[in-house]
Amino acid sequence: MKALSYMSMYTAFSADDDRDSVIEEDTMSSTASVSSSILNYRQENGRTYHAYKDGRYYMPNDETENNRLDLQHNLFLLTFHNKLGLSPPNLPDFKTGRVLDLGTGTGIWAIDYADEHPEAEVRIYAQASQTKGSPRLTFSAVSTITSRLRIRYAAADLTRNLTPGGYAEFQDVDVLLQSDDGTLTEDHALRKWGHLLSKAAQEHGTRFIETKRIGQLMTETGFIQMKEQQFKWPVNRWPREKRYKELGEWSNLNTQDLLEGLSMALFTRCLGWTPEEVRVFLIDVRKDLNNPRIHAYWSIRSVYGRKPDA
Repeated sequence: MKALSYMSMYTAFSADDDRDSVIEEDTMSSTASVSSSILNYRQENGRTYHAYKDGRYYMPNDETENNRLDLQHNLFLLTFHNKLGLSPPNLPDFKTGRVLDLGTGTGIWAIDYADEHPEAEVRIYAQASQTKGSPRLTFSAVSTITSRLRIRYAAADLTRNLTPGGYAEFQDVDVLLQSDDGTLTEDHALRKWGHLLSKAAQEHGTRFIETKRIGQLMTETGFIQMKEQQFKWPVNRWPREKRYKELGEWSNLNTQDLLEGLSMALFTRCLGWTPEEVRVFLIDVRKDLNNPRIHAYWSIRSVYGRKPDA
């Protein structure tokens, strides 16, 4: 395949030992039709899921989740002061060649990038059933769902396929919520929820990666000039500062819609919970989420690096 000059990744977790390349030529070819196994849905507990490798992908792909992904995209924009990313290719006057967006969701990031950089050839690598059409994008059906999000192998593939001097950027969220003043304790349902997610993910054969490890993994695979920034999304309007109150309001809406989508399949498939048990537990999680006395936040991280010049 032709080399790429910029790659952007919204990644969330490290998956199992399926080591298919995230950007092999056979899975990146442009196509107008995709396998029926990809377009079929798995219906479960009132949500729909991707049917490819049935049961391996645990996030829904229905309208509710698509709307949440678009909301989360705008939350990133608010966090990054209306920038699509923090690496140099996101600067208005940066002339980009070929761009690949991994973990695309609905395709909104790639569409926005293509609009801002008309000179760029923008490719996405995502669920075909979840993305929105645009004449400026190349859509590619996936052959693997979870392995494309594996940081270690993704980073290794990126160094091989980027042009010399090209950039790769990861934008990620830690699954375990934190507080700096001790108001979020291990006894809170909100904290227990994070631990249960981690346990369920391990039972599922996946694991959530700590975002602080991304920079190290990129360095180990050859990236240079690494830059890393951490941000916070308050879970509600508890901060005093106006900017963080606004972030907290949007973050709360995002998390409200995320709770059941992220929990239902993992808890029922991997922990043996019933759907009703999941919903009852999430009532207490939502109480903590909406409690302004609990100063919890999501830890957000942007990490980018450059491939050395030839």
